Amino acid sequence: MAQTTLSVRLDDEIKRRFDFICSDIGMNASVAVNMFVRAVLREKGIPFSLKGSDDPFYSAKNQERLRESMEQLERGENLVVKSFEELEAMENE
Repeated sequence: MAQTTLSVRLDDEIKRRFDFICSDIGMNASVAVNMFVRAVLREKGIPFSLKGSDDPFYSAKNQERLRESMEQLERGENLVVKSFEELEAMENE
């Protein structure tokens, strides 16, 4: 069977850690990636669950609010400065 090359960009530290773990369990990165690809083909999808975060910070509503706030900040509008103590007091209201 003919072979081809798959090129993937990774952060240097991520690649180093991945190589270390692969080596620790007796394989190299190429074998690990081949195993993943074969599992995708066998399962006809990603072979593990992909889930979003339950953290409300990442909700669509909050992200939109943050975008709006950043736009206001860039325009120099509605600048309010509060100390941590003031913010904590507001949280407890």
